[in-house]
Amino acid sequence: MPKMKSNRGAAKRFRCSATGKLSFRRSNRNHILTKKSPRRKRRLRAGAQVAAGDRRAVRLMLPYL
Repeated sequence: MPKMKSNRGAAKRFRCSATGKLSFRRSNRNHILTKKSPRRKRRLRAGAQVAAGDRRAVRLMLPYL
């Protein structure tokens, strides 16, 4: 049986922690930062965990994570 392919878009966006949790980087912190408040930019700095309802979909896109 051939190897399964990972969804390349998902592979670039999600990382797996040592405990198996899926994390990602928040959007909206690349450009046009002048109109965003310091508080909003500070909160976007932190990563986030994938929601429980979305974990299965991400796992299916990344079979080797």
